[in-house]
Amino acid sequence: MLRNVRKSTTEEIRARFDNDVERFSNLETGQSAAVDSPLMLDLIAEAAARSTPQATALVDIGCGAGNLALKLLEFAPRLAVTLIDLSQPMLTRAVERIGRGRAIQGDIRNIPLEPASFDIAVGAAVFHHLRGDDEWRAVFAKIYRSLRPGGSFWIADLIYHSTAAVQDVMWRRYGEYLTGLKGADYRQHVFGYIEAEDTPRPLLFQIDLLRETGFREVEILHKNSCFAAFGALK
Repeated sequence: MLRNVRKSTTEEIRARFDNDVERFSNLETGQSAAVDSPLMLDLIAEAAARSTPQATALVDIGCGAGNLALKLLEFAPRLAVTLIDLSQPMLTRAVERIGRGRAIQGDIRNIPLEPASFDIAVGAAVFHHLRGDDEWRAVFAKIYRSLRPGGSFWIADLIYHSTAAVQDVMWRRYGEYLTGLKGADYRQHVFGYIEAEDTPRPLLFQIDLLRETGFREVEILHKNSCFAAFGALK
């Protein structure tokens, strides 16, 4: 269960990812703490490509080592790619793996995005680092403005549950998943950095926010335990 504790600073979060590039460079195991991560990335990539067939420009927010962008390029190989991440080592690895792309190092909360400059925006395991509701609204609105008409925005992320009893169930089951994956110490390790770094929001909060921001169609692709893949069309 997440508690109100001092959250890690942006610099602290950046330092952790700077030192974890190799692990995140593996599509199948790099995000093993996220339930169904390879499936969620697969679903987002194909849904984005098929629902935005006119796409020529992609922005991957919190791109890490480039896993989601690489997956999307399997379905839409001609996309121009813009990569955004806090971690310069992650960005460097992503560009190396993709072989092209414009890289922007920084925090999406502070990076300006030119209006109507992208057809597809994606973010995997990144928005849970946003803090107050105002930050969520500002970032979603920025991404909406950056999309051309007919563009789409897709998210795979850790989520929270509004009902305490449901959250307790899901958190217990997630803990059991982590223990089964790599043992009790791994469970404590993951729960520790989630508690220190993350402020996830419920899936329905984010669905409502997408509609409030102006997206005309919203789709839920997958939900399992405390993780979901979903998106929207402008």
